Amino acid sequence: MAITHAANIHARSLLAWYDRHRRTLPWRAPAGERPPPYLVWLSEIMLQQTTVATVGDYFHRFVKRWPTVEALAAAPIDEVLSAWAGLGYYARARNLHACAKTVVEQHGGKFPDDEAALLALPGIGRYTAAAIRAIAFDQPASAVDGNVERVIARLYAIETPLPDAKIEIAARAAELVPSRRAGDYAQAMMDLGATVCVPKNPRCVICPLMQGCKGRAQGLAEGLPRRAPKADKPTRRGLAFVLMRKDGAVLLRKRPPKGLLGGMDEVPSSAWREGTLSLAEALKEAPVPANWKVLEGGVRHTFTHFHLELSVARAIATTAGLAKLAPGAAWVTVDKMTERALPTVMRKIIAHAVQA
Repeated sequence: MAITHAANIHARSLLAWYDRHRRTLPWRAPAGERPPPYLVWLSEIMLQQTTVATVGDYFHRFVKRWPTVEALAAAPIDEVLSAWAGLGYYARARNLHACAKTVVEQHGGKFPDDEAALLALPGIGRYTAAAIRAIAFDQPASAVDGNVERVIARLYAIETPLPDAKIEIAARAAELVPSRRAGDYAQAMMDLGATVCVPKNPRCVICPLMQGCKGRAQGLAEGLPRRAPKADKPTRRGLAFVLMRKDGAVLLRKRPPKGLLGGMDEVPSSAWREGTLSLAEALKEAPVPANWKVLEGGVRHTFTHFHLELSVARAIATTAGLAKLAPGAAWVTVDKMTERALPTVMRKIIAHAVQA
């Protein structure tokens, strides 16, 4: 695609700004160097639906424990899930492990630089493929994340609401990618959206693209991109069962390998259903017979597609109850919880039961 004169000016202005103001990030290579594809891929998967501030410590721990894609591929999936616990969207962790194995088995441990080959890997979509191609291989690929969508919508005063505007935004963004320093350009766009062209109170007066921004000129910048109204999320309810031994250990079990929180550890619970929760009915779904006491208060957690409200029941294990534990159940003391693949919602349940 031919690069217009205006696009060249845009790229030069943005890259000059980036050279002065680039963020220092754990996965970012020093100026003039390219980061290893493994680190680009790992950071981009972690950053999906997660903030830079949250990802930093996880990234350091992952790289220290598994410094190469070969090391990650050889790791047991339970260890990967445990290290991921707290980052959310756990399908990412399962795909991360599957992708590492595929890169080792089918590509000799080298990430491909071809779009089609990248898209064929588990967990890699168009944005991640473009980010890897641009940042790791310096190919002129257009990586459009939420930050870049915001920059482009404002730059061109695109008033069509998201998600309908995505096609136009992607096309506009692709027109601006320079043939040289594509990796720096991709990161510059991300930095611009994260630090200057922010959602509220954008810092237009220090923006390197201020002069050509139609959204600013028309007084629309802060209201862009527009978004179609979201449907209300339903609320599901259930009863979590915290079974404890006298030494304080808590009963955990493994969730099915696929589906929500697949392969993670969990506190047993009743089914999560919409509508009013009947505690009497939910107690019938207890994992073992015990003197269950429903605690005051409860736990609330929000997933992508629904809110979850859980009441919490607690009991002390008895010899009779222990005989009926399902295979795969495990007793874990509170000081060992950090070694388990426990999602945030499960940590909330345990904390509520321990503190009540």
